[in-house]
Amino acid sequence: MTRWRPLPDVLPREARHLVEQLRFLKDRTGLSLAELARRTAYSKSSWQRYLSGAKQPPRGAVQALCRVAGADQARLLALWDLADPTWPHGAVAAGPAGPVGPVADAPPAGAEYRRWRAAALVSFGVIVVLLAGLLWVLPVGSG
Repeated sequence: MTRWRPLPDVLPREARHLVEQLRFLKDRTGLSLAELARRTAYSKSSWQRYLSGAKQPPRGAVQALCRVAGADQARLLALWDLADPTWPHGAVAAGPAGPVGPVADAPPAGAEYRRWRAAALVSFGVIVVLLAGLLWVLPVGSG
């Protein structure tokens, strides 16, 4: 079982209960955060924030963890519905400086930045192809 850091004191009871249940499910899978990220659509750093209580997990993340853990989605989504209106907006202090989430895990590797960069490169490529096609079909002026 993973040794988790204590949850922030400012986290409301409902949000705290949801995060504790998510931690339990994550531990039950036996997966590292990196492996959990590979099996879901959420990065390792996102899972660190969700499981530390620093950020509210999206409903889809709760569903994804339930699928990976083979758990009852209805119960966890009911907990999410209770926690949603109570979740503090903005940053939640995660306690003393240092890594969040499981004590043994390393800091985030920048997966979200890599996804953004890949999307930007694909968008740039599409624009270049469209411009090249436009220049090819435009009539060349006679001079």
